[in-house]
Amino acid sequence: MTQRLQLRKGAWQGTLFDWATQVFEATGRAARRVKSPFSFQKIDPLTSGDLVALSGVLYVARDAAHARMADALASGQGLPFEPHNQGLYYMGPTPAPPGRPIGSCGPTTASRMDPYTPMLVKRGLKLILGKGQRSQEVIDCMHAYGCVYLSAVEGMAALLAQHVVSASVIAYADLGPEAVLRLEVRDFPAVVVNDLHGGNLYVSGPAQWARNQDSDSDSDSDSQPASQ
Repeated sequence: MTQRLQLRKGAWQGTLFDWATQVFEATGRAARRVKSPFSFQKIDPLTSGDLVALSGVLYVARDAAHARMADALASGQGLPFEPHNQGLYYMGPTPAPPGRPIGSCGPTTASRMDPYTPMLVKRGLKLILGKGQRSQEVIDCMHAYGCVYLSAVEGMAALLAQHVVSASVIAYADLGPEAVLRLEVRDFPAVVVNDLHGGNLYVSGPAQWARNQDSDSDSDSDSQPASQ
């Protein structure tokens, strides 16, 4: 029967990654720790559905910054950061509270960056972090050039901020919350969606859920007393 896990107030202590690790271990899967720079050798073992703890440098850019980077490349200018073996987080932060490097920092819908993603992946970007599905064109490009797509935990933006050690604007400051940032993170939790081997959690996840539902239904039927 499918194991049901619940998050109850006061039932756990520590960081969001600590809780996620407990959930995954209860289902028989261990978390993987990956530190930047994100070389092919580091991301190749990742499998769709893995819980990953990211540490090191992540760059941040959203719609407006991507459009500006595309314009820069079209006019022969450079990018705000060198994408080779780096990770990019689609996120727009809230203002940092006193004593903290950043405010809430939950993921942005990744599909809005689909038109721009190939230009960075083809330049060596190895890891992308966001939420939601990617277009088939982007998935094909990531597979061809060796880039993984991860989903950050939605609805827990304030808790994600606990995993950010430092944050600084490195380009396009006039864009405000859509400026390009450089983050240093520690054990930043994410789940692998698209791996390098064709795995896609948005396909396999619902399929697994449906199998579990069928299994639960069969178990419930077997436990019913026979009709007289």
